[in-house]
Amino acid sequence: MPSMIHPNMNSNKLPVNYPHWLAGLKKQIASAQQRAALAVNQELIRLYWQLGFDILQRQAEQGWGSKVIEQLSRDLKQAFPDLKGLSRSNLLYMRAFAEAWPDFNDNDAIVQQAVGQIPWGHNLVLLTKLKTPEQRLWYARKTIAHGWSRNVLVHQIESALMQREGQAVSNFSRNLPDPQSELAQATLKDPYIFDFLSIGAEARERDIEQALKQHITQFLLELGAGFAYVGRQVELNVGGDVFYLDLLFYHLKLRCYVVVELKTGDFKPEHTGQLSFYLSAVDAQIKSGQDAPSIGLLLCKTRNKLVAEYALRDNNKPIGVAEYQLAQALPADLENQLPSIEQIERELEGD
Repeated sequence: MPSMIHPNMNSNKLPVNYPHWLAGLKKQIASAQQRAALAVNQELIRLYWQLGFDILQRQAEQGWGSKVIEQLSRDLKQAFPDLKGLSRSNLLYMRAFAEAWPDFNDNDAIVQQAVGQIPWGHNLVLLTKLKTPEQRLWYARKTIAHGWSRNVLVHQIESALMQREGQAVSNFSRNLPDPQSELAQATLKDPYIFDFLSIGAEARERDIEQALKQHITQFLLELGAGFAYVGRQVELNVGGDVFYLDLLFYHLKLRCYVVVELKTGDFKPEHTGQLSFYLSAVDAQIKSGQDAPSIGLLLCKTRNKLVAEYALRDNNKPIGVAEYQLAQALPADLENQLPSIEQIERELEGD
C-alpha cells in the first residue's frame, strides 16, 4: 500500500511552508482581536452616550439634581458590581459627552467614525481640553490615523498641533507636483516644539543636534507621522570638499529624503542657498530613481515670514522654513481648562 505521507513532510520535521502559514494565522488572529476590541469599545461609547443622554433629558424635564446622580451611581454599582465606570464623576462625564455630541446616535457617521472609535479616556481628554466640536473631531481623527496613546493626545493638544500643522513658510506649491505639494505642506509645522530637551535657550546648533539625537523618539513624534531617522552630521563629499548635513530623514509617505538644517539665530536669505546645495548633493549621491525630489526644512530660532517668502520665491528646490522653541508654555486658552486628565484618572481609579 503506498505511503500517505506528503513528500514535504516526515514524522520529525515541520512542513517547509509551516512558518509562512503560521505568520498568516497570527495576522488573522491579531486582526480579529483588533476588530473585536474596536466593536467592544464602540458599544461602550454608545452605552455611555445613552446613559448621559438619559440623564440630560431627565434633568431638563424633571429637574434632577446632584443627589439623584449620586443615588443612580450607587444603584448601578450594586446592580453591576463588575462593571467599572459607574462613579458619580463618570456619570457626569457621560452627561457632558452626550451634551457635546447631541446627534451621536442619529447614524451620524462623521462623529461615530471619529469619537466612537477612540477609547473613553481619549474622549475625556477631548472633552476637558478642547472647546469646540471641530477641534475635538480633528484630534479624534488624528488619534485614529496615528494610533496616539492618551498621553500623546494630551501632548499634541497642549502643544497646539492643530494650529501649527501646515503653517511653515514653503515654496512647495511651485516646486512639487500635486498632490505631493499638499502632503508636504501638511507635513511641516510652525513652530516646532522641542520642550523635551533639557538645554538652555542659548544652546549651540551642535548641542541641539546631539540632544535631538538622544531624544530621537520624542523628536520623531514632534516631526509627525512618516519620518524615519537616517542620521546626524551625514557626510557628503562633493568634488573632494566635505560637507555635513545636520539631520537627515526619509519620509515614508512622500517617498523622499528630508534634509533638516538647524540655525540658532534669525533666518537669513543665504540659508536657503546652502540648503539648496545640500539638496542637490543628496539628490545626486543618495536619492534613488524611485525616490521623489528631496525636501529641505530650515529650523530657525526666529524668522521674519516675509523675508522667508522672498528668499524662497525664486528658489527651485522644495524648502520649508519654520521656527523652533526649546520650551513651550501651556496655551492661554488651555490653562484654565479643568479638570485635568490627572484629576480624571484619579477619579476613575476610585470607581
